[in-house]
Amino acid sequence: MADHQEASVTLASEPASVPTARRYVARILTDWGLDALSDQADAVRLIVSELATNAVLHTFGQSPTFTVDVRLEDGEQLHVGVTDSHPRRPRRLPAAVQQDNGRGMAIIRSLAVESGGRLSVTPTPDGGKTVGITLPWKAAAPVVC
Repeated sequence: MADHQEASVTLASEPASVPTARRYVARILTDWGLDALSDQADAVRLIVSELATNAVLHTFGQSPTFTVDVRLEDGEQLHVGVTDSHPRRPRRLPAAVQQDNGRGMAIIRSLAVESGGRLSVTPTPDGGKTVGITLPWKAAAPVVC
C-alpha cells in the first residue's frame, strides 16, 4: 500500500448528491482495503452522510457545490472532509425533544470519538470551511498465502 492515498469528488449542493457522496467514499475505502461490513465502514458512511447533508442544507444556496476529500496517510490515519464555500461554521442546535434535526454535528463528533478519532472545522482560503474527521485506519492486513 502506498504511504499516501487520496481521492476527491465535487458534487452539486442538492439532496441527490448525499447518497452519491456516501457511495463514492464507501467505494474508495473498499478499494483501499476496508471491509465494507466493518463498524468503521458503517461509521464513515454515516459521517459522510451527515457532513454532505449539512453542506447541502446549511449553506442556504450560497455554496453551489461541495467537495468530499478522502485521504489515507501512512496506512494509519484516515481523513474525510467535506468542503463548501459558505463561511458559517457549523454549530450545535438546541436538542428540543421533538426537534427532527440539529443533531448532525453531535452524531459526527460522537462517532469520531467512539472510533478513536476527532472532528475538525477548518476555514478555507476562499472563505468557506472544511468539516472533517480523522480516524485511525482499521483495515485488515492483506492475507499472504
